[in-house]
Amino acid sequence: LSSHSCAMDRPLLGRLSARGCCSSSTLKAWLPILSWLPRYKLKWLQLDLLAGLTVGLTTVPQALAYAEVAGLPVQYGLYSSFMGGFIYTFLGTSKDVTLGPTAIMSLLCFSVVGGQPHRAVLLSLLCGLIQAGMALLRLGFLLDFISFPVIKGFTCAAALTIGFGQVKNILGVQGVPHEFFLEVYYTFYKIPEARIGDVVLGFLCLALLVMLLYMKMSLGSEDAPTCSRVARKLVWAVATMRNALVVVAASFVAFSCNAYGYPVFTVTGETSQGLPPFRPPPTSDTTANGTVVSFGEMVQGLGGGLAVIPFMGLLESIAIAKAFASQNDYRIDANQELLAIGVTNIMGSFVSAYPVTGSFGRTAVNSQTGVCTPAGGIITSVVVLLSLAFLMPAFYYIPKAALAAVIICAVAPMADYRVVAKMWKIRKLDLLPFVVTFLMSFWQVQYGIVGGVAVSGALLLYNTARPPIKVSDHGVLVMELGNGLSFPATEYLSHIMHTQALQASPPRSVVLDCHHVSIIDYTVISELRDLLRQFKLREVQLVFSRLQLSVLEVLLAADLQGFRYTDSVEAALQMESESLNTDP
Repeated sequence: LSSHSCAMDRPLLGRLSARGCCSSSTLKAWLPILSWLPRYKLKWLQLDLLAGLTVGLTTVPQALAYAEVAGLPVQYGLYSSFMGGFIYTFLGTSKDVTLGPTAIMSLLCFSVVGGQPHRAVLLSLLCGLIQAGMALLRLGFLLDFISFPVIKGFTCAAALTIGFGQVKNILGVQGVPHEFFLEVYYTFYKIPEARIGDVVLGFLCLALLVMLLYMKMSLGSEDAPTCSRVARKLVWAVATMRNALVVVAASFVAFSCNAYGYPVFTVTGETSQGLPPFRPPPTSDTTANGTVVSFGEMVQGLGGGLAVIPFMGLLESIAIAKAFASQNDYRIDANQELLAIGVTNIMGSFVSAYPVTGSFGRTAVNSQTGVCTPAGGIITSVVVLLSLAFLMPAFYYIPKAALAAVIICAVAPMADYRVVAKMWKIRKLDLLPFVVTFLMSFWQVQYGIVGGVAVSGALLLYNTARPPIKVSDHGVLVMELGNGLSFPATEYLSHIMHTQALQASPPRSVVLDCHHVSIIDYTVISELRDLLRQFKLREVQLVFSRLQLSVLEVLLAADLQGFRYTDSVEAALQMESESLNTDP
């Protein structure tokens, strides 16, 4: 499929970020659907239908599986899967992104609400309000402070936590705690209690999923066997819908065994039938012993999750949107993406959804199938709604081992061990926030992210407070600032000048090369004033060189006594000559 045959394949959305004065452009900025809907073509409808149907058949089994990760009844996975398709069609700026439950958001949700449905739904509302508020206030830049090592440390830990958490379902054992370290211990402790049927079915599903995945990957390799176009399309279709096919096949096996009186598999069991009611999110909850929990207590119980989950949802979705926008040659509006995710979570809370974000796996399927506009999400949502309306009784027989196999195969690529070697090779210090995030995430997921961000922030502040200063001796000391100069670095600069020049015997003059300095603040001005006084007392000079115009204007306005500057270091090195020219 040519990249120029779809509605959003041109840099359409770059125009959306420009806020025009006329009402039409403003409306298009807030409702991107108005930019592509008037040009919609029949050919795009065919491709959107195909992509939406394919993603829908991928979404249903994954949604059921991710609800297990969130500790919620499986129908909540489907409740969370259809609102995003409708909302994103109107508000989204990427033709490829699909919103819905993901492994990471499900794990975060479980870590915060502990599998309590009412609190999970309330969490969706509050996350949506925070995300939409960030979009309206243009606060998307805050996501830039979550570094790549923190993201990778979290995703690697999440992959191991989620993947190992499904081993108990592969084994068919019960009574395993959810805390990671206890989960590891009791999973191995209960191996003698494993059900043979679940073990065999689980490993068969894993083997089949891996085989189908490699078949799909081999189609794009140079060593792929030559075969007809129809055969390649058939293999691709089967491999793409592998999750649905495996779950359907496993359910048929479980149903047959139960029908003949051999219930050898642990199945999902009873689920609520029909569509979820449209109603406001719960503002109170009742515990098992009948205690009523107020709205304030519910919010207080969410704790740090109200900070971590909205940020991680935004980060995951925008990273996916940017990746596919770059791949398919169009642009997105990051703040509009925040709004789309926020509104999706707000409206999702009215249909009993838990927090959602962009899914990398389903977005990849969407893109590869040739989707042309966000309208493909409507078809996906319709597939989910039809499943809720008519297929819920059949979900009774879905084996938990089959869902566990789907989850394990979905999260396995997230455990990217190669990134450790890359960080070691490029910058070893980046391993510190990676390791902190990775290890703390096994204790509490949200603490891992907060800890990693704190370490990354400390490293960032350290680099700001300790800028590299290259000192060279040309008869006069030349000190070249390696990056900007702001108030945390003033004490360090003063220390270097005192130890290298002012406390030397005899004291030495200094040329300060400032060509990397683009901004200067009051604290820096105060410190420079004191340094100039110290140099004058010792009858040596401090000369500034290669100042940027904006910085020069500030220094001249500060009226520093003894301030001298030159246009080049070479000119400054003539400072011992009485004829040193200090004019601009």
